[in-house]
Amino acid sequence: MPASSAPLAHASDLADFVAASPSSYHAAEEVARRLEHAGFTRLDETAAWPQQPGGRFVVLRDGAAIAWAVPTDAVPTTPVHVLGAHTDSPGFKLKPRPTTGAKGWLQAAVEVYGGPLLNSWLDRELRLAGRLALADGRVVLAATGPLLRLPQLAIHLDRGVNDGLALDKQTGTQPVWGLGDPESADLLAELAAEAAVDPAEIRGFDVVVADAARGAVFGKDGAFFASGRLDDLASVHAGVGALIEATTRRGAGGAVIPMLAAFDHEELGSESRSGAAGPFLEDVLERVYDGLGADASDRRRAYASSWCLSSDVGHSVHPNYVHRHDPVVQPVLGSGPILKINANQRYATDAVGAAAWAGWCEAAGVSSQEFVSNNTVPCGSTIGPLTATRLGIRTVDVGIPILSMHSARELAGVSDLYDLSRVARTFFAG
Repeated sequence: MPASSAPLAHASDLADFVAASPSSYHAAEEVARRLEHAGFTRLDETAAWPQQPGGRFVVLRDGAAIAWAVPTDAVPTTPVHVLGAHTDSPGFKLKPRPTTGAKGWLQAAVEVYGGPLLNSWLDRELRLAGRLALADGRVVLAATGPLLRLPQLAIHLDRGVNDGLALDKQTGTQPVWGLGDPESADLLAELAAEAAVDPAEIRGFDVVVADAARGAVFGKDGAFFASGRLDDLASVHAGVGALIEATTRRGAGGAVIPMLAAFDHEELGSESRSGAAGPFLEDVLERVYDGLGADASDRRRAYASSWCLSSDVGHSVHPNYVHRHDPVVQPVLGSGPILKINANQRYATDAVGAAAWAGWCEAAGVSSQEFVSNNTVPCGSTIGPLTATRLGIRTVDVGIPILSMHSARELAGVSDLYDLSRVARTFFAG
């Protein structure tokens, strides 16, 4: 059956969101931009925050963003429903001296960020994106169009390549971006030009490499959506749309405080000031409840009845590698979002959380699937256990099934992307 108009519209908007979010810093800014357009107010961490309820707010910390809406009838013990996700993706980051090259080629000196599928970055057009810290104290965002490429060695020069490609992380991952002498070229000048700043004023930078191709729907009946950074912009995008729609539909009142927490550095373990292991969410929650007149005891009472959905991608069963998956639990694209379960608490889901997730899915009219790892394949983790440990809020790990996780271009189901946003709306409605 062809994909209906609503899931296709959602996928098209996700393609716009990813294109506007080539780095975590751009993603946080795009979250803020969309929410401000919907009537949310941007707050500065260094300023005093409004004390009255009824507000819709968003605050940025580097590449992370947290947004929420305080109901007019909120009290010091009103629970919070947090949808947690992350803005970063595996790939490459520019080194301190990024302009390099050899034999007439200009190359970019990059460092591996997280755990990307290195071969997936070969032979595709790439862009640079991130933030530039300037001499006058300003921090500006910058992004290029297609600029770089990581060319693979021809099969004539490596006859055994199809028997197993192994890329050296240092010598095999430096993309080309032009022709000439590295001594007379400046890669940062390309970014400076996009930001309309003097490259001589750049004092620091956090710049990553991103796929330059736009996300696309394809396959029989338009079932598939391929894009870079679906891990985890798919969840961030679903959360933004759900927060806007939930707060618009319910008006100023509500039984819970809906909140979106989009963290940076999840792919590195989340241990940063803008990561889930850091203090950002706790800092925001304390200030939100301070505004409601809550003391420490009130906050703990609120947390005890609160929920966090840790939303991140999971593995769909791969038709060419079925043996890598659990022999029974095998989620597949197009059959709904997933509930992620692990006996060793690599995911935070428990029985009570599973029941709650089932209730939210039922209320949203959405089918759900379970995900569990094959016992011989180590399980990854998410921000879920970190959030549960740090705040004591009951947390459920969920997401969508995808193929090619950590590839430069990942594969999702169009209907799953839309269904995740529907469950998120129900979750935010309390």
